[in-house]
Amino acid sequence: MYEFFNVGHTMFSLLGYPVSYMEFVGTVFGIAGVWLAAKANILTWPVGLVNIILFFLIFYQVQLYSDMFLQIYFFLISLYGWFFWDKELHQKEPIKFLSNTWKIYLAVLCTVLTFTFGYVISQLHNWFPIAFPKQAAYPYWDTFVAIASIIANTLLARRIIENWIIWIVVDVICIYLYFSKGIAFVALEFIVFLGLACYGAYHWHKLYLKQKKIAY
Repeated sequence: MYEFFNVGHTMFSLLGYPVSYMEFVGTVFGIAGVWLAAKANILTWPVGLVNIILFFLIFYQVQLYSDMFLQIYFFLISLYGWFFWDKELHQKEPIKFLSNTWKIYLAVLCTVLTFTFGYVISQLHNWFPIAFPKQAAYPYWDTFVAIASIIANTLLARRIIENWIIWIVVDVICIYLYFSKGIAFVALEFIVFLGLACYGAYHWHKLYLKQKKIAY
């Protein structure tokens, strides 16, 4: 059991890269969860919970602390999304777009929070050396990923199309970060996520046009 929850223990090697048990299982559930989200399927939430728990442990072990804390939020918003989507399925709540005012508000909020919490993350090893013995890697980029992901996942839970645009940006940054930190299998997962996010944007836009047509 210890081997499963340790990112340093190898399940198998892929092109010379040692894939840990947590990376493999977390990646499989992560891809399945994003695919279900792109299809607007409510099962995305329970499937995603497995990915969230395993990635929390992975990110702690590779010092991506912003991503680690992000998983706590993901866990809570997944429970909310699961409830909200179930409610929406019964109420026939439509897929929506953000207003221009909200787009500006969220862009400013993301920028301010990135610099604020990025600084906090960069100092964790100084303030709490026992809990965080190593300095955070890429604290500001990692924090941007965390903040943008929170916004994107909240929009996803509320069935707002722009969530996919934000996910595309996040996925591109994550691919670089995770390759840099040596968790290549997770980086490969985010390449798949990038493709699924593009598909999700396309598919949700089709659903939006379809429901708009039905409304008229």
